[in-house]
Amino acid sequence: MSMPGPSLLPSPTLCLVTDRRFSQGTSLPIQVEAALAGGVNVVQLREKDLAAGELLALAEAIRDVTSKAHALFLLNDRVDVALAVAADGVELGEEAMPVQAVRRIAGRRLLIGRSVHSLDGAREAEAQGADFLVVGTIFPTGSKPGATTAGLELLARVHSAVRIPFLAIGGINAANVAHVMAQGAAGVAVISAILASKDPRQAARELKEAMVAAALREGLPAR
Repeated sequence: MSMPGPSLLPSPTLCLVTDRRFSQGTSLPIQVEAALAGGVNVVQLREKDLAAGELLALAEAIRDVTSKAHALFLLNDRVDVALAVAADGVELGEEAMPVQAVRRIAGRRLLIGRSVHSLDGAREAEAQGADFLVVGTIFPTGSKPGATTAGLELLARVHSAVRIPFLAIGGINAANVAHVMAQGAAGVAVISAILASKDPRQAARELKEAMVAAALREGLPAR
């Protein structure tokens, strides 16, 4: 595995965050495989209700799928499981361990992301040594009904205040992703935009195509 760092994120980043509630009778690895075929290039395993043994088994299956697709694989919060399956990184929620603590455990073996919901949170995460941020909730989303939304203004403020790359999350789809990319985001993280679709591969393809077009308009590298 390559040494983690900001340049490790693909451009633009389309990150699928897992949620088995959208399984629609299909196993999660199969859904992930379809999404990867459609253009997803980062997968974050986020199944907080699973016991450690179950999560490890699922992580091993997803790691196998992402490795074949040459995509990055992240674990939500669980540094131990991430290290056990040789994941590429972890995505830390705001209530998870501090970035410095994770770095002491993992060294440079893991890319470390931090979810933030404010400008102060973004600045703090960068100061602690996070490699990237996930900023939200941007738009209303079915994954978190009733969540307070930050809107595009927060993305613009984060872009002007931090140097590390950030992804936007929350209610993002092919119709609004161009507005997100215009605010300086390196990409997006989505759940229902792909997993709630009857065709995750096609949903991912449409979103990725819209992202690439937006990135090119902004003069950003896209592949």
